[in-house]
Amino acid sequence: MEYPLPAAARQYVAEHLHDDPAQLALQARRYPSLPVPDLVRQIQARQKARAKLPTWAENPDLVFPPTLSVEQASSARTAAFKASLVQGQRLADLTGGFGVDSAHFAASVDEVHYVERNAALADVVRFNLAQLGIQNVQCHTEDAVHFLRNTPDTFDWLYLDPARRDTAAKKIFRLQDCEPDVLRIMPLLLHKGRSVLLKTSPMLDIEQAIQELRHVRRLWVLAVDNECKEVLYELSPEPAVDPERYTVNLLRNGQQQEFRLNRAREARAIARYAEPQQYLYEPNVAVLKAGAFRSIGTAYEMLKLHQHSHLYTSDVLRPEFPGRIFRIKAVEKYDGQALRTHLGPEARAHVTTRNFPDTVAEFRHRTGIREGGDLYLFATTNLEGKLMVLVCEKL
Repeated sequence: MEYPLPAAARQYVAEHLHDDPAQLALQARRYPSLPVPDLVRQIQARQKARAKLPTWAENPDLVFPPTLSVEQASSARTAAFKASLVQGQRLADLTGGFGVDSAHFAASVDEVHYVERNAALADVVRFNLAQLGIQNVQCHTEDAVHFLRNTPDTFDWLYLDPARRDTAAKKIFRLQDCEPDVLRIMPLLLHKGRSVLLKTSPMLDIEQAIQELRHVRRLWVLAVDNECKEVLYELSPEPAVDPERYTVNLLRNGQQQEFRLNRAREARAIARYAEPQQYLYEPNVAVLKAGAFRSIGTAYEMLKLHQHSHLYTSDVLRPEFPGRIFRIKAVEKYDGQALRTHLGPEARAHVTTRNFPDTVAEFRHRTGIREGGDLYLFATTNLEGKLMVLVCEKL
């Protein structure tokens, strides 16, 4: 496809940016002078990017690759967070993709090397970087391992996000199954980079990753609006045993919830238990993914409702807690009629089940409570092993 897009093509994309791509494809004959299939793909990609890359999606000067590259790209929020972790003179982004990470790294590092073996994608990124006015990124169209073996340079940072799809486009997450295989090229990475920042799937077990990588200095579990997006590992030449773990939940309001732990502090933490008090606390997904099941309670002086529930309570409000906070209005048995007395005529509430035998769907079927409303129900188990439902309002 030709780019920059001719004026007529740019106008077509701008006018139909919010239209249904399938309908646009059916109307292609109405625009015989335009490459409508290509432009429809541009529109599809921009629509895919609208939530994760809003400023790029609305920028008429940029060109978008196929939607799969957009789906696999970092969001602007996660890319900005990663850029906050690095500094120095030189960084190589070894799995460049759509260039979102490289564009953000360019704000933190003097010289960025974008490496991408897909020539068409690299050409798109080279063009887009120029449109964005980013001048300190050099683009290399080659394989990451080939680039490292043939460059005489060393880097303050190497960044890589190995491809997590097999030849059948099925998602994978084990380190040795991804491309490139980080475990196989570890000596090369540690020789060429003073530090290595590795992005992995949140599905990968953290303990297994630490054991296999052996050189993890610290790691970050990164969530966006309480959805776990990725785990980042900083690798250094010196083998590490118990790296620091940072949990980060980026919120819509621009703030972020943070918590820090390691395996030793988690093991030393002694959980205390109690029946529900005035407030209920639900840790965010990053905290749970990092394995902070006891230390989170001791850090904020809270009590657990049950060993396996990972719900906490207190009589004194802990507003800095990294998760959702609720005021407990009532504690009820698992009984639909009793619960509906708190919910009004429409019998609506948001339901969460923790350490509970029924799923949310089964709970709703049994109680007749529908989704919605202002109240939150937490179905869980008390210290005596009996089922209970906490009726709460969110703070």
